[in-house]
Amino acid sequence: MRIGEILDRKGGDVATIRPDASLHDVLAQLEQRGIGALVVSTDGSDVEGIVTERDLVRVLARQGAAALDGEVRSIMTATVVTCARDATVDEVMSMMTDSRFRHVPVVEDGRLAGIISIGDVVKSTIDELEVKARSLESYVTGTY
Repeated sequence: MRIGEILDRKGGDVATIRPDASLHDVLAQLEQRGIGALVVSTDGSDVEGIVTERDLVRVLARQGAAALDGEVRSIMTATVVTCARDATVDEVMSMMTDSRFRHVPVVEDGRLAGIISIGDVVKSTIDELEVKARSLESYVTGTY
């Protein structure tokens, strides 16, 4: 399965935040939207970084609550691994596993086109396995 198929089902809406926003703003958006990461972008389409719940936990553990007055750019990951719509789920799953991250922005023609989470990858893998299991069962039982 291709990443584009997942985006076609879930949509290409991506929550973004400006690099000069406060970490208070990050917390508010993550909580309000029920998500674990925000793509950092000044214009909403260029990927400048990514900031995650893990980033917030780490800065809070080191600096305490005062860190929340800081800017997103101070804790974001600036070198973001992205993928294209034509990447396979297996390729993205491998990237996530090898590099130990849970969110991959999807870029098309240099612009932000969506975001894939580990949950999206797992769901698509389970869906694919269920289809294969039903097909195999139909074949074995002769009910295909």
